[in-house]
Amino acid sequence: MACAIVIGAGPGIGAAVTRRLATKGLAVGVIARTQASIDAITGSHAGGQGTGERVVGVTADVTDEARLTAALDLLVGALGVPDLLVYNAALIRRDTVGELSAQQQLDAWAVNVVGALTAVAHLAPRMVNAGHGTILITGGMPEPIPEVTSLSLGKAGVRALTVLLAKQYEPAGLHVATVTVAGEVAAGTAFDPDAIAECYWQLHTQPVDRWQREVIYSAPTARSLPSSR
Repeated sequence: MACAIVIGAGPGIGAAVTRRLATKGLAVGVIARTQASIDAITGSHAGGQGTGERVVGVTADVTDEARLTAALDLLVGALGVPDLLVYNAALIRRDTVGELSAQQQLDAWAVNVVGALTAVAHLAPRMVNAGHGTILITGGMPEPIPEVTSLSLGKAGVRALTVLLAKQYEPAGLHVATVTVAGEVAAGTAFDPDAIAECYWQLHTQPVDRWQREVIYSAPTARSLPSSR
């Protein structure tokens, strides 16, 4: 059975991507920082009929390398090597230049960028051995915004990381891309998470000769600052 792992399974994009993948018949392993987030997603899929849904969850802090890799190993043991790995974790807060300490900036970078690097470095070799796979990282902030400095820096890092990973793993058969969300995520708006989730599915199912490394999800009337994922 095809399977996926979604890291950063919050109530917005993470939950929407999980729903979309499950309804497409994939078994989905989700990783979130709190059990409440896991329960909210796995509970919503309990007893699903006719879709082959299977969603399992594990808690882990993406900044804790040992716990994150252990959680990934647990999900691989339960579901198999993923066909799709989604990294959606981010530390979203409003902060301006000079407002945060150096340690706070490093803490944000650890969530926004390093966690993705840890997850991919841990799973990509097994995905390569399987012969195929997709790695998608949630991006944002196509233009840096001073009111969200740490996140702007992190999303610039995500863009660079995506290019680095693509150059390393595309020749081995892995599709690496980022979905750059250029606005505030909220249900019923131009940035409805269920609509955004469709980008992840489209990227995952793209033919090799049409692979994209970045999809920018934007709307001219949307607000410019991000919210929960």
